[in-house]
Amino acid sequence: MAPGPFSTALQMTGGQPPDKLPRFGAETPIGRPGQPAGLAGIDVLLASPGSSCSTGQVFAAVGGRAGA
Repeated sequence: MAPGPFSTALQMTGGQPPDKLPRFGAETPIGRPGQPAGLAGIDVLLASPGSSCSTGQVFAAVGGRAGA
């Protein structure tokens, strides 16, 4: 999986400089960072037998940016 900017506890505790937090994820088409719950569906798919033939795939969760 190749997630784009996601808001996690790490971002708030040193993953991003404090002055960058207000704009973190603003450059995505949805205009904000993703939330961890937004990855739940992809996580479930990858953990299920339904993805047993998925090899070498990149599942990009990048806030609507095409071609990432």
